[in-house]
Amino acid sequence: MRIIPGRADAFLEINHSIKAKAYVDYKYTNLKRLCESAPKERNTNEGRVAYRFFTKQNKELTELYNQFYKNTKKIIPKNLIFNQVILAIWYMDDGSRCRDHDIYLNTQQFSVSDQKILLNKLRLLGINARLNKDKKYFRIRILKTSIKTFMEIISPYVFESMRYKLVMTP
Repeated sequence: MRIIPGRADAFLEINHSIKAKAYVDYKYTNLKRLCESAPKERNTNEGRVAYRFFTKQNKELTELYNQFYKNTKKIIPKNLIFNQVILAIWYMDDGSRCRDHDIYLNTQQFSVSDQKILLNKLRLLGINARLNKDKKYFRIRILKTSIKTFMEIISPYVFESMRYKLVMTP
């Protein structure tokens, strides 16, 4: 989400690999009243095919932008609503699974204090996590003891094309 300098309102870009077409289409279905055109394929410089769409600039999006950005820096609003569906979407968008079954939520653009708010939100869902230094920034790592709980919470909401991110625990 961003506001172009000189413009009044924010717009949103949704951009994923073509493999996540159904997921992008789901987002488009929920946002199409704010869009001028449907998602389109786009070849990237790296030889991959992306699938994306943009919303129009919109006052509602500007209100959201103002809740999640301060001086163009991402922030966590004090009144953040957090539930299983939101967690699943967050993981599909910004989560990663590493080869040894570590689960990360890529929160590097948030301050440490905002990341601690997110850690508390996770604890309310029964998920224990810590901040993990990724080069010079911190991100959230789900503790191994909570991976099974995390997967049980999000898996009903994870799209087929994004299921590669799931960890199957014994």
